[in-house]
Amino acid sequence: MRLIIPDNYESKLGLKQTETALKLMKEHFEISLSSELRLRRVTAPLFVLSSTGLNDNLRGVEEPISFNIKDMRGQEAEVVQSLAKWKRMMLRDYDIELGNGIYTDMNALRPDEELDNLHSIYVDQWDWERVIAREDRNLDYLKKVVQQIYAIFRRTEFYLFSMYPELRPELPREITFIHSEELYEMYPDLTPREREDKIAEKYGAVFIIGIGLDLPDGKPHDRRAPDYDDWTTETEKGIKGLNGDIIVWNKVLECAFELTSMGIRVDKDELLQQLEMTGDNDRLELLFHRRLVDGELPSAIGGGIGQSRTAMLYLKKAHIGEVQSAIWPGEMVDHCRKCGIRLI
Repeated sequence: MRLIIPDNYESKLGLKQTETALKLMKEHFEISLSSELRLRRVTAPLFVLSSTGLNDNLRGVEEPISFNIKDMRGQEAEVVQSLAKWKRMMLRDYDIELGNGIYTDMNALRPDEELDNLHSIYVDQWDWERVIAREDRNLDYLKKVVQQIYAIFRRTEFYLFSMYPELRPELPREITFIHSEELYEMYPDLTPREREDKIAEKYGAVFIIGIGLDLPDGKPHDRRAPDYDDWTTETEKGIKGLNGDIIVWNKVLECAFELTSMGIRVDKDELLQQLEMTGDNDRLELLFHRRLVDGELPSAIGGGIGQSRTAMLYLKKAHIGEVQSAIWPGEMVDHCRKCGIRLI
């Protein structure tokens, strides 16, 4: 059991205040996201048919929860893990115009997560997707959208501070961009997680570019599925990748803290290349992949913003179970209670 217990931890808000603050935070952030990126809200599925290939494979090792539907001749369905591929199909099916997009209040289950301060079986995200022009598939455009999203994080942080003065803002004014290969060259003897700790503590907020492609040591900074984010396109100075993570320094837990994973999505050529690299060419027979290869789907950028993660940061909580109701090992619940961490 991995668990960080901050010294002399005491929650800034009580249980009732926390519930009210969660409501205010989510409403404010959702409205800001919608207006800043021109996104319309759509209803998201809780499960999809396994045969469509719409469920996300994340790093490629997680197993989704599946079940058979009695009244559909026993067809198998899966509880979603995230909705990257589904959202992109909806851009076409809702006839979303260039420069506009959609977002969902997504709820998912990831039973393979290792439970700790930051990870839960239950995942709640604002999943969003936006139509872009083919010529916007570049690093400058990605950075522009990252800066827009980071501005929303800062505005919402200040809004909560205006409501609860004990929640003092801590995010830096600017976010720093760094490629995973540059980060590797800075700290070649550290693990990817340790590198994130170093760079997040140094700058306060960073966007690590290029998640998925192997680094000089033959290992990626982290794994990414081959069929949504583009992590192979060369951008500048031989550097590859049009995706990444916004990571901030969490002063309560004293560690790097991922708030969102996002990126410019693969088009046909990038999809074929990445499926070849990962040995997943069999996916080309699935619904999403067929539609993309056949040119039915628009170029896009998208990502998922963790709601509970964001709430943890704003409300200065030590455990994700303080801002969401989920299931935890009994020994974790007991240990947290003794240390003043009240899990919902």
